[in-house]
Amino acid sequence: MFVALTLVASLLTAPAAYELSVPGAEKLVSARLDDLTTAGTTLTGHTDPADWAGLHSKATVNPTGVPGTQLDGYFPDTSTGNATHGWNHDSQFVIRLPDRWNGGLVVSGTPGNREQYANDYTISDWVLSKGYAFAATDKGNVGVTFHEDGRRPGDAVAEWNERVTQLAVAAKSVVRQRYGRGPARTFMAGISNGGYLVRWQLENRGWLYDGGVDWEGTLFRVKGDNLLNFLPAALKAYPDEAGVRAAGFTPGSEFLWPFHRQYYWELTQQLYQKELDPSYTGAAADYDYDARKPYAAMARIGLTGRITKPLITIHGTLDSLLPISRDSDVYARMVGPHRPFRYHRIEGGNHLDSLVDVYPDRLRPMLPAFRDAFEELEGWVTP
Repeated sequence: MFVALTLVASLLTAPAAYELSVPGAEKLVSARLDDLTTAGTTLTGHTDPADWAGLHSKATVNPTGVPGTQLDGYFPDTSTGNATHGWNHDSQFVIRLPDRWNGGLVVSGTPGNREQYANDYTISDWVLSKGYAFAATDKGNVGVTFHEDGRRPGDAVAEWNERVTQLAVAAKSVVRQRYGRGPARTFMAGISNGGYLVRWQLENRGWLYDGGVDWEGTLFRVKGDNLLNFLPAALKAYPDEAGVRAAGFTPGSEFLWPFHRQYYWELTQQLYQKELDPSYTGAAADYDYDARKPYAAMARIGLTGRITKPLITIHGTLDSLLPISRDSDVYARMVGPHRPFRYHRIEGGNHLDSLVDVYPDRLRPMLPAFRDAFEELEGWVTP
């Protein structure tokens, strides 16, 4: 296995809890743990399995036994949707600092509208075992009412980007306090909405990072393909297979459509329509993005493809929530051939690895592809 950063056994005794501070945090709780991975934190209450439920296959094997320090807390915020720890306060974060540090930091935002532990099983466990410090944020608003946060259309999603930037800056400071120097490499990684955050950060805050891995990121853009124009078309066409395929869904993914139609298509369409175009009151299937023109709200959060640091995107060809032809294929064209970008289309991959357990002969898990992409990124950015 290629490791870009030299793993060194820390000879330092971890500072006492009160010696570490997170710049800007309103609340901070620190704990020394024998194991920072989910095998340990599930037992000690330093994660929430509900946050990461459904994101991985049951066949996944994760590393364990990474001792270190965990910091939990929140930044000042007026919204109160995140009930974790009984705090009832959004903008919660977690920072993990392994005793054996390789000099790197991984920053992430959560998929969907999940809370701060959502990447623990899919990202945190593995990068911690490689020696990276890890930081994650709940993005500042959670749950199916996330769109109620803010005053203007687009405020809630715009806050996601602000909270990731806030955490990245703070986590770099914490790393410097703990290990006596800042990170030699800072990577960003995320799934779905978390993948969107990777794209946005590398387009707009590239100086904070050395690169990122975008796992099936959501495509928000002012004009052209985005989830507010392909999901209504799929909803209107379903169950007509030709109509759903015309909306961009891959031939051969038909067996996945009933599940996604029941649980994801309409809910996702409605939530983001309420966030970006709250005055619309019609049916989700009737929504016409280009007729409604919520362009000003979308412009506040939209992607351009103008990344400034190395980015690797992975996306499953059988993704039945964000179809690859209407999402990452489009984003790859937006980035173009002259920016630091690599794109891997994962044959048989779907949006949710948990469905591999239901269709083991028809789907391929995405998590191994993510780990391969992360190690590819390590090799790419290392002199």
